[in-house]
Amino acid sequence: MNYTVHQLKVFTKVVQTQSITKAAEALFLTQPAISIQLKNFQDQFEIPLTELIGRQLYITEFGMEIAVIVQDILNKLEEIDYKLASFKGILSGKISLSIVSTGKYIMPYFLTGFLKLNPEVDLQMDVINRVGVIKSLEKNEVDFGLVSVLPEKLKVDEELLMENKLYLVNSTKFDFNLKSEIDSLPVIYREEGSATRMVMERFFENKQLNFRKKIVLTSNEAVKQAVIAGLGCSIMPFIGIRNELINNDLQIIPHPELPIKSSWRLISLKDKQLSPVAKAFLTYVREQKATIIRNNFIGVDNL
Repeated sequence: MNYTVHQLKVFTKVVQTQSITKAAEALFLTQPAISIQLKNFQDQFEIPLTELIGRQLYITEFGMEIAVIVQDILNKLEEIDYKLASFKGILSGKISLSIVSTGKYIMPYFLTGFLKLNPEVDLQMDVINRVGVIKSLEKNEVDFGLVSVLPEKLKVDEELLMENKLYLVNSTKFDFNLKSEIDSLPVIYREEGSATRMVMERFFENKQLNFRKKIVLTSNEAVKQAVIAGLGCSIMPFIGIRNELINNDLQIIPHPELPIKSSWRLISLKDKQLSPVAKAFLTYVREQKATIIRNNFIGVDNL
């Protein structure tokens, strides 16, 4: 065997994406470069690691077993780098987060300063819906999750970050009268499992509002663009639509019981033994969150 670390990384990414094209995009390489490295790695085995059926790439059973070993090798190599930095007195390692999609508007502000202070720390952050965040925590795949609605059954430790306000919004292309027209509006929802959808359904149920049509989209950005285009109205977090309100693409539909207020929380498994990097990040958040909020978010809803 004479494989290289580069070949291991290419093979791992191909397994993860099940695609030469997607692996090339993820690694910022050309498709021919990925194909060559994959072939050079595969040629060292008597049993195929992948197979091409039609235009679809599949990983063989043997290939999946090799992929597990390869990932372990890459993890060990990464650990060597972290150990070296640690002995030099440098905080190093990986911090992993799983955040709800609306959290992408705030989480980078809590990470930027920490990563600048600790350049040897690597970040892995998945942006998914609430159900996905909870599953990541349950499987102990991440250090922290970011949610606005706490899990009901999973025991977690939480760090309150900042307030989350949600408003009913519509496109400015259309005049709107709440009392006479609300039942005629199509409503745009996030997918099942989204915390924003849970909040919307609760609100509409409590107000006994019935809508003639429901549209379901799978990302906050898709919902926002659909509302701007005039497909319907939706309840959305203010932090994700402030620029569109300033630019007059969206308008807030007044309602006496809005905005709905919740809070973004950084959560981890109850009594989880955090890594040194995760502990350092939590300490940073606790010490700096007031400054971060003041510098980036205070007054954002005063348009």
